[in-house]
Amino acid sequence: MNTTQLRALFSKPYGAPAPTEQQWREAYSEDVVFEDPTQKQKGLKAYLAAQEGLLRRCDDVLLKPLAIACDGNTAFVEWEMGLKIKGIEFIYPGATRLLLNDEGKIVDHRDYFDFVGPTFEPVPVIGSFVRWLYKRFVS
Repeated sequence: MNTTQLRALFSKPYGAPAPTEQQWREAYSEDVVFEDPTQKQKGLKAYLAAQEGLLRRCDDVLLKPLAIACDGNTAFVEWEMGLKIKGIEFIYPGATRLLLNDEGKIVDHRDYFDFVGPTFEPVPVIGSFVRWLYKRFVS
C-alpha cells in the first residue's frame, strides 16, 4: 500500500460511486479491526456492513484526502468527509491511522474526528448548547 493507492482509496467526490466490495477486499485483511468515534467493528464483513450502512443513511458522501504519510507498516491519512443528509451538509475534518500486514493489507483502521460538533452545531437550540459546552471545556 503506497500513497497513490491510499489517495485513491480515500477519494470519493459527491455523486461518485463508493469503492466496490472487491476494491475493499483488495485493500483490507479479512480480520481487520475498524474503530471510529461511533463504533468498533471486527472483521471485513462487519467493516463492509458499516460502510454500506453509512452510504444508506446519507443522500451522498464525500471523502477528500489531504495529507498522506507512510512509514513502514503504518500510514496516516488526513481527510475531509462530507455527509449530505436531508438537505443538510455536515463536514468532518479527520485523520485515519492504518496498520498494514506483511502483504500490505490493512489490518487495523482507526478514524479520529470530532463527531459531536459538526453533527449538532447546525441544529437549532442543540447547536448553541454544543458551542456553549465546548467553550466550557476550553476556557
